[in-house]
Amino acid sequence: MFRVQEEGGGESELKEIAPETVAEATDTVVGSLDRIWTGFLGHTPYVIASLMVLSATLVIVLLLRRFGSHLFRRTTSRKSLQDLFVRLLTIVIWILGLLFAAMVLFPGLTPAKALGAVGLLSIAIGLAFKDIFENFFAGILILWRFPFEEGDVIECEEVTGRVESVEVRNTTIRRTTGELVVVPNLFLFKNPCEILTNRIKRRVSITVGVAYGEDVAGAVAVIQKAVEACKTVREDEQIQVFPKGFGDSSIDIEVTWWTGSTPFAVRESKGEIVTAIKKALDEAGIEIPFPYRTLTFKEALGVRKETE
Repeated sequence: MFRVQEEGGGESELKEIAPETVAEATDTVVGSLDRIWTGFLGHTPYVIASLMVLSATLVIVLLLRRFGSHLFRRTTSRKSLQDLFVRLLTIVIWILGLLFAAMVLFPGLTPAKALGAVGLLSIAIGLAFKDIFENFFAGILILWRFPFEEGDVIECEEVTGRVESVEVRNTTIRRTTGELVVVPNLFLFKNPCEILTNRIKRRVSITVGVAYGEDVAGAVAVIQKAVEACKTVREDEQIQVFPKGFGDSSIDIEVTWWTGSTPFAVRESKGEIVTAIKKALDEAGIEIPFPYRTLTFKEALGVRKETE
């Protein structure tokens, strides 16, 4: 039992109000549920229509992913740019599809209100996921401007390997030792990145040492002839063999040539060159010296023979 104070005719009166019975409360709840169910049934056509819009959007997106690269082949021959166009167009189609489905589901929603809500939502999401969006836009710039593709070997800071995939947020790189590295695109965008396989050929250099008592010009000629005979050396580029400087125990000769650009091609060529130069110098009788050490003492050392 509740009492409510009422003011009327200048005098205050207390009026007793009895609580609802269980039956009355049940009727109220049932009536509310009935109105909700009736409203849901009345709104069902809008729900079905919005689901149809989403289904049509999904079909369009799947077709775009399946045949999108063929549509953009005339625009560019780079696969990364073709993938970028497909991804951006997919995002635009999903945004338009969701907006249209929302306007169908809620008939009072106008395009202006929908775009305003999307703008506020994008600001909130951008502040909450700042790093994710930085990597996203860095990925777009990498796909748009950077010259490396899937399959290229790149080197960035301490990460060296073959690019397996370039996605919007991350780039996966397979090291030459087999590990898979997932690199944020912002890391590649901010740091210097070397594309080792940008060309099909690459210049390689090693240093060879010959003894000070040897004929340097003759050693250069022997090395030049040995390098020219190697199969992994490209014939369309010049071989360069020049004395480089005076080492601790040898005259250093720099040998430079061109070979394939992949890490395997470089290692293979280095192995062949080192083997060929060593064999040619041995056959010519030219010494490749070990490091020499000369020890000087302040006082003369005495020699004493130990007796048993």
